[in-house]
Amino acid sequence: MRIFVAGGSGVLGRRLVPLLVARGHEVVASTTSASKLELVQKLGAEGVVMAGLDADAVRKAVVAARPDAIAHEMTAISFAHAGKPDIKHPDRWFAGTNRLRTEGTDNLLTAARAAGVTRIVAQGYASWNGDPAGPPVQTEETTLNLMPGTASEAGLRALQHVENRVLDAGGAVLRYGAHYGPGATDDQVELIRKRQYPVIGDGGGYSSWIHLDDAASATALAIERGVDGVFNVVDEEPAPARDWLPYLAECAGAKPPMRVPVWLARLLAGDQAVVMMTEGRAFSNAKAKRELGWELKYPSWRQGFRAELASSSLAKASR
Repeated sequence: MRIFVAGGSGVLGRRLVPLLVARGHEVVASTTSASKLELVQKLGAEGVVMAGLDADAVRKAVVAARPDAIAHEMTAISFAHAGKPDIKHPDRWFAGTNRLRTEGTDNLLTAARAAGVTRIVAQGYASWNGDPAGPPVQTEETTLNLMPGTASEAGLRALQHVENRVLDAGGAVLRYGAHYGPGATDDQVELIRKRQYPVIGDGGGYSSWIHLDDAASATALAIERGVDGVFNVVDEEPAPARDWLPYLAECAGAKPPMRVPVWLARLLAGDQAVVMMTEGRAFSNAKAKRELGWELKYPSWRQGFRAELASSSLAKASR
């Protein structure tokens, strides 16, 4: 197939594009900067500069690409776009991404219609944001936590917008777990090494994780099979913060994380951090495995964290 990857130079796009090329597809990948065209070409794709919020530019890029399928991976959470991570104020930190998930999604779907493309796969999210009144591990049928009245609501509603619009168009939404892999967890690891990433309260809130390579392989399968609906793309071991965070610190060669009470964490880090670590509800990948024939390279974050931090350490040592 000929596949248009919107956001092809992002952390997931950089794993997805070469995988699609290796599987025999022709790929056109967008980036927001001409300086990244060379990177996209090295990944094996034809590059195009496109601002996702520019409806006319999106339409022209998609129509010119003549794709059989579209993958929507546009975000704006890199330091260059969003600045330093600010979990206390996700409405500010994710402001650009929220617009890409609302206006950008609408622009991309309008362009898809103009190009006659019906095979669409878009990025969703399923890590800690399950129904807090439900069981620790939930399915695609769950009602997601929108955290009404908090700084997180805008971002969670933007994700809901993606799901509603893409499903109405007959496409698929892949609810990825928390990403880790090259370029995805650098900020978290830095905070952990500085002992600035504590366990909050009892750390009993569950999260789901996914390595970028496994997220990419699920995405490739969803595109190739032309599926529709929602799929949780997460690993095999949903876990509470009190388990995964100390293990990540160990893999990073850091001291064990400190523990802070809920009241203090809410003041310092905000509502989302508290909910994630104390009330989080994770997700099952049973549907994705069953319907996509998906097999994971890293079935558990335990394997993935260890492998990722080891390779990162080796890379630094060789410089």
